[in-house]
Amino acid sequence: MNITVFDDLEKLYTKAADTFVDLSKKSIQKNDRFVVALSGGSSPKAIFKLLSTPEYKGKVEWNKVYFFWVDERWVSLHDDKSNFRMTDETLLSQVPVDKNHIFPMYADGVAPEDYAKTYEKQIMNILGKDGIFDFILLGMGDDGHTASLFPGEAVLDEKEKWVSAYYLKPQEMFRITLTAPVINNAENILVVAFGESKKHALNEVLNGEYNPALYPLQLIEKKAGFQFYTDQKAKG
Repeated sequence: MNITVFDDLEKLYTKAADTFVDLSKKSIQKNDRFVVALSGGSSPKAIFKLLSTPEYKGKVEWNKVYFFWVDERWVSLHDDKSNFRMTDETLLSQVPVDKNHIFPMYADGVAPEDYAKTYEKQIMNILGKDGIFDFILLGMGDDGHTASLFPGEAVLDEKEKWVSAYYLKPQEMFRITLTAPVINNAENILVVAFGESKKHALNEVLNGEYNPALYPLQLIEKKAGFQFYTDQKAKG
């Protein structure tokens, strides 16, 4: 497993942005497209802002990038809590993307469980029955969750569905998420997790006994194409 520990967060963000650019070029050269699934949260936000700067904007063939999401809170796309809204404000509205290549993980007037099936079909329409994303960007919560794969939830045991929606009682809201099987299928996975608050969970994920019910990030296979960017505060 490739773990890179940074002493400065700006260096981490720059490396993550460079990784996005490099993988986009390789994928577009090979398949004439770059199909990604992005996460919300503070660390991706900084990466997206960097990608939208003049320095990076011209390095990606944005009209050949297809945007899916790793997970989403079941809220309106205009809601402050929406991962889509954050990505749109920091990246999608700042670069020349093809609007037909954007697949928000939410729709008005639909039950989340029904939309999970629709979203799976949308992925399949682009990626076929193998469902291999070119790149998936993940984060990790202080509790070791990734995407909306939270400790103790039934979604952790999902083996067939690519997308699942469920009611998360502690947050009193529905979540919709890619599942471990489709995430693990990805060609490239980058996990970004840093800061003192992540230290315990990160140590358990990397060095502890295999217990994904407690530390769901352990479900993500540490194989070729898997990278982990962190900092001294989290890694210890």
